[in-house]
Amino acid sequence: MKKKKEKVSFDEFYEAIYSERWQRIKESFIAEKESISLSDELLKPYFLDPASAMVASLLPVHEGDRILDMCAAPGGKTLSIALRLNGNGELVANDRSPERRIRLKTVITECLDEKKRAIITVKGYDASSWCLYEQNAYDAVLLDAPCSSERHVYLDPAHIGIWSPSRPKRLAKEQFALLSSALIAVKKGGYILYSTCSINPDEDENVIERLFSRHDGEVEDVDIALEHSEKLSRGRIILPDTSGGLGPMYACLIRKT
Repeated sequence: MKKKKEKVSFDEFYEAIYSERWQRIKESFIAEKESISLSDELLKPYFLDPASAMVASLLPVHEGDRILDMCAAPGGKTLSIALRLNGNGELVANDRSPERRIRLKTVITECLDEKKRAIITVKGYDASSWCLYEQNAYDAVLLDAPCSSERHVYLDPAHIGIWSPSRPKRLAKEQFALLSSALIAVKKGGYILYSTCSINPDEDENVIERLFSRHDGEVEDVDIALEHSEKLSRGRIILPDTSGGLGPMYACLIRKT
């Protein structure tokens, strides 16, 4: 009779990745998290982790650009892009969840003046199939991908109770599908900013590595300056145990050649 494989716990899974550092990361998850207001240009303050604000600023945006925010809710990074477009260009803010889109629309309405709101279109598509409808259409794409969000999971006993190694595995597949779609949607010479709040390499640099292996010669990894971050094989990550509690936040900037 084949012996049943024992379930790997959340702790065991991440300790295998981070060894003794995992204990320090867990301790930093518990510490009170700092938030900052995104900008005093907003009609109403929008507070978020400083690491998220820093990452959002990495996407190259110029007035007049056409930008796609593929997984836009709750809206902080959408606001960051809108402020830099300053009412000139086009910003498509997409999220497939009806509930999250309600939050996204509320944030846009409450925080942006009429000029900046006028160039934003909110959509509700599955972004992994975006490439079927628009190709080479955007100057830049932000993909803040759905991820394991380990800090949130660790602090919520209900999420810990239902967590399994199949979750990050499933998410990595979804993330690669989204990233592949973004590559087709962005113009040649345009940029994709891929980000997550995961600490799992399979959801971060390994997703990027897979894209590069599939599209050798079509993409390049652009170096980014990200305070408090650590350089990985692809991109950079901010981990809370070495950044005073910021993050986690992973980012990689890709240029379509």
